Amino acid sequence: MANTVTVMGLGLMGTALAEAFLKDGHTTTVWNRSAHKAEPLVAKGASRAATANDAIAAGPLVVLCLSVNENVREVLTAAGDRLAGRVIVNLTNGTPRQARELAELVTARGGEYVDGGIMAIPPMISQPEALILYSGSRRAFDTYKDQLGSLGAAQYVGTDAGLAALYDLGLLTAMYGMFAGYYHAVALLRTEGVKASEFTPMVHSWVTAMMASLPRQAEHIDSGDYVTDVSSLTNNAAGFPNLTEASREQGVSPELLTPLQALLDRAVAEGHGADSPARLVELLSAQAR
Repeated sequence: MANTVTVMGLGLMGTALAEAFLKDGHTTTVWNRSAHKAEPLVAKGASRAATANDAIAAGPLVVLCLSVNENVREVLTAAGDRLAGRVIVNLTNGTPRQARELAELVTARGGEYVDGGIMAIPPMISQPEALILYSGSRRAFDTYKDQLGSLGAAQYVGTDAGLAALYDLGLLTAMYGMFAGYYHAVALLRTEGVKASEFTPMVHSWVTAMMASLPRQAEHIDSGDYVTDVSSLTNNAAGFPNLTEASREQGVSPELLTPLQALLDRAVAEGHGADSPARLVELLSAQAR
């Protein structure tokens, strides 16, 4: 049974997961609410489960990739004692709280729970550059690490079932912040007829150079020492209005920028003007509390 796996949920990502298992020679059972989505996988050698409970009963390793965690909860609740002895690996995008609640549900019924965050798009699955983060039962992860390796690089981040989701959302936050800045920049340049394809190589070089500062900023954040001789919050707060003013002058909405201006101004007003911009992490954390 070591090479037996069930995949539940056959959207674009779930289908890619099932195909990766099949490619590596794992005996694969698949299930989806819309049964016809399983047909291409059956043609490639998968077995189709008639019901969700049949899918869970098919083997000890069950990988779920549904649209939302509420659907995962419905499936697992309906399974009841069938979860006993099963390892549930949930790769559905969700929150840390949801992951912890699902872990409690599974363990209360005798199963083991591993939550996951997929840092890849479907075409990347099974490729070395695909990263999947896992947290929860260490024993379950170690037992099935080789099978999960069929999907991409498997990185375990801790026994707290919510950690993989937290890392996932943190990485997505960084991605969206980067894209937001890029979209605003392109909108600015387009007002003067500059094509995105012409401007983008400059953005790539500039952002890549700035990313080299992240390890040093991490040191500031971890130590709490935000002294800088490079770029202070006062300097940034003073120069930032040029971005919003120029945007308005060029007919571009500054709505992606104005929240950061407010945070910079508050940091200076609270007496942190001599610190590096990494100090903003503390202000955000204070807001969270």
